[in-house]
Amino acid sequence: MSGSNSSVPGSAAAPEALSFTVHSVASPDLGDAARRTASGRLKMLVVLAVCAAPVIASYLTYFVIRPETRNNYGELITPPRDLPADLPLRRLDGEGVASASLHGQWLLVVVGAAACDTRCETQLYLQRQLRETLGRDKDRLDKVWFITDAGTPRPELLQAISGPAPAPAPALPLRIGESELGRWLKPAAGHALAEHMYLVDPMGRWMMRVPGEPDPAKFKRDIERLLRASASWDLPGR
Repeated sequence: MSGSNSSVPGSAAAPEALSFTVHSVASPDLGDAARRTASGRLKMLVVLAVCAAPVIASYLTYFVIRPETRNNYGELITPPRDLPADLPLRRLDGEGVASASLHGQWLLVVVGAAACDTRCETQLYLQRQLRETLGRDKDRLDKVWFITDAGTPRPELLQAISGPAPAPAPALPLRIGESELGRWLKPAAGHALAEHMYLVDPMGRWMMRVPGEPDPAKFKRDIERLLRASASWDLPGR
């Protein structure tokens, strides 16, 4: 028919094909995980460094920054030797004592058998006198007597190291075999363990050894300098 729009059956336009856009999915970044792990470890090291900084600073002040005063009388132990956590310490009644209980104070140590010969008695007397002459700083220093055999100390000796009332802090008698104690404290070459007195810092590190018959004035100066250098982080009492 004239003027009509004719179309061929089935000639309707075919629908356009659907198109899809594929977005890539990021794969796990193993390098990023490694960086996070490294960052965590670095933060942990920074925290440890901050905790140790006061101790390091006090030793630097005493031994490095002020070299004009580095005329220490006692023999400096480098590096300091940590108190073993499994050291088998016992009280005189046989009760076990944890090594960690000795942390928190400077320790002035005497080593000897329970019978305590003349040298031992002299050291215990000096130990007591040195502490008492420290004045207000004396509560930052504890006295320890390591007894290296199974004997029983004389009652009058135990009384003497405590002193009359009002008594100063007693020397803490702890029993431990000499071979076991030798895992921590060491005498100078050619000397016996009991010939020396030993100084231990509040973190349980043996850091100085002095002769068994020290010059009291010179040894006291060493102790006073160490207490002064550690005053910013070491507090009296445990």
